Amino acid sequence: MSKLPDFIIIGAMKSATSTLHEQLAAQPGIFMSSPKEPNFFSDEPQYAKGMSWYTSLFKDAAVGDLCGESSTHYTKLPTYPKTVTRIWEHIPDVKMIYVMRHPIDRLVSQYIHQWTQRETSIDINQAIQQHPELIAYSQYSQQLEPYFATFGQGKILPVFFERLLHESQEELTRVCQFIGYEGKAVWNWELDAQNVSSQRMQKNSWRDFLVEFPVLKTVRKNLIPQSWRDRIKSLWMMKQKPQINPEQMTYLKALFDKDLEIVGSWLGTELDCDRYKQIVRSRSLNWY
Repeated sequence: MSKLPDFIIIGAMKSATSTLHEQLAAQPGIFMSSPKEPNFFSDEPQYAKGMSWYTSLFKDAAVGDLCGESSTHYTKLPTYPKTVTRIWEHIPDVKMIYVMRHPIDRLVSQYIHQWTQRETSIDINQAIQQHPELIAYSQYSQQLEPYFATFGQGKILPVFFERLLHESQEELTRVCQFIGYEGKAVWNWELDAQNVSSQRMQKNSWRDFLVEFPVLKTVRKNLIPQSWRDRIKSLWMMKQKPQINPEQMTYLKALFDKDLEIVGSWLGTELDCDRYKQIVRSRSLNWY
């Protein structure tokens, strides 16, 4: 019988979903998909591969393993409008984990990601106006509402990036309890943090080929001083963290405060941009 996931990390993008994916994969009895983000239910080319392709991602799981995958495209409305319906059609009993991050921090991190991927080259303040997905993917209530309407709140666990970083073991235990894991979850501190920093390099196919080519890689490491390598590397680095101007910040706060008010009402607490980090770090929050 084909295996389907018992749980899915559905987002949000740039909120330590990769870190959580790797930590879950490190637990005995939990099998996580490779690739981490199959994006099967969201992306048309992936969905066209069919359910046999999707179930093949879990074929190596042992009997009794809990299986999971992590696709942040699943909470990218309005970009992928068919996702919720498709998940419901194929795996209506699946449990889902949604990791949220301060909406402005998440937006900035996404902008940096898009800059490194050469999806944008304009200033962040221009990008906010020209790339509506930067805002949309941080509007958590709008991303969650279709899931609540289809699956109910009980099938979705709210997790917060900021608490996951500060109370890692406690939050991992909480996630594992939610998915029905019967073992003792242990946070693996030796795993490198998967959430990339703001100092990412811009994509460049020729540079990447030359850097990874075995012979040249050996020459570079043995003959070229580190200071020279760092100087060359800096040509593709973002020199400083993107700065949102005051007018744009006022606009974003007003917009996200309305969204966070709805999320807070679901969690039984008051949320807004200014108090967000203090509140979500203070305790684990569940749907009220």
